[in-house]
Amino acid sequence: MNAKITSYLARWTAWVPILAVAALILTWGRDLPPPAVIISGLLLAGAVLAAVHHAEVVAHKVGEPFGSLVLAVAVTIIEVALIVTLMISGGDKAQALARDTVFAAVMITCNGILGLSLLVGAIRRRVAVFHSEGTGGALAAVAMIATLSLVLPSFTTSRPGPQFSPAQLGFAAVASLGLYLLFVLVQTHRHRDYFLPITTAGEIIKEEDHLEPPTRRAALTSVGLLLVALIAVVGLAKGVSPSIESAVAAAGMPQAVVGVVIALLVLLPETIAAVRAAARDRMQTSLNLALGSAMASIGLTIPAIAIAMIWLEGPLLLGLGGTQMVLLALTVVVGTLTVVPGRANVLQGGIHLGLLAAFLFLAASP
Repeated sequence: MNAKITSYLARWTAWVPILAVAALILTWGRDLPPPAVIISGLLLAGAVLAAVHHAEVVAHKVGEPFGSLVLAVAVTIIEVALIVTLMISGGDKAQALARDTVFAAVMITCNGILGLSLLVGAIRRRVAVFHSEGTGGALAAVAMIATLSLVLPSFTTSRPGPQFSPAQLGFAAVASLGLYLLFVLVQTHRHRDYFLPITTAGEIIKEEDHLEPPTRRAALTSVGLLLVALIAVVGLAKGVSPSIESAVAAAGMPQAVVGVVIALLVLLPETIAAVRAAARDRMQTSLNLALGSAMASIGLTIPAIAIAMIWLEGPLLLGLGGTQMVLLALTVVVGTLTVVPGRANVLQGGIHLGLLAAFLFLAASP
């Protein structure tokens, strides 16, 4: 009997996403009472952990940097679907939702995931070592498309307020997508070695020495369950978002906090996967996840929103405010100083986490 229970529990990564999707179907479009919100939250947490497990299976099968790319792109595609869905149903309150969520994703990935990974990696082996060439190029791409998509709308004059004209939005969308695709080409083909994990001595770690790669069938199963789990994560996050909005309003905090909370929920699988990679001395994998997710959040979201604006009514507010611009600029400067040496210690990790804390505090108390 114990063996059967153990075997059943060992398959939780398969049945929890399915249960989460079933709960999503049953609760979609309904006002949830407190007990249903609690159950949805528990299933949401289980789906996050299952997504991390299946992403690691796929990553082990295809190797780096493809494994990091799979999770980053999968999460971002579903994040885009969530933003568009909320914009359709949110009315005037959702005009700045894309900006708030994308900016939150950039700050969480470039400061939260990156800082936490550096801290874990440095505590484990005193100094976290990574490729400055690949990581620096990724950070430069994030800085460029973040500035183009989130800063420039506050300074253009074709439309009133922090928004692009249709032509400007189209240019930003094409430029962001083009740069993201160029980064993927460099990461996966032309300079793939810049994104492979390395030892403290600088030697490339090409494969795991202690684990057999999963079979093709197991990897394909994990791909399917990863998508199911991510759909459940984003769908349940949307389901509990009215409760989040009510709690935010009751606390007297600004509407932008909703975008921050959604970004935190959606990026939780990548955060856990990055920390686990750092704990296994795969610091480059962690940084691939952090910066790759930041770039995908902008490079895929802005083009998708640009297309969606053909059907959506009302203005799209993309430009950041002064406080947010300062935080973004500080993130880029500190990130540059962190990645250029190719080595970091606990101080750099703590600095990035301090920046994340400042962002979260100022989002709640502007």
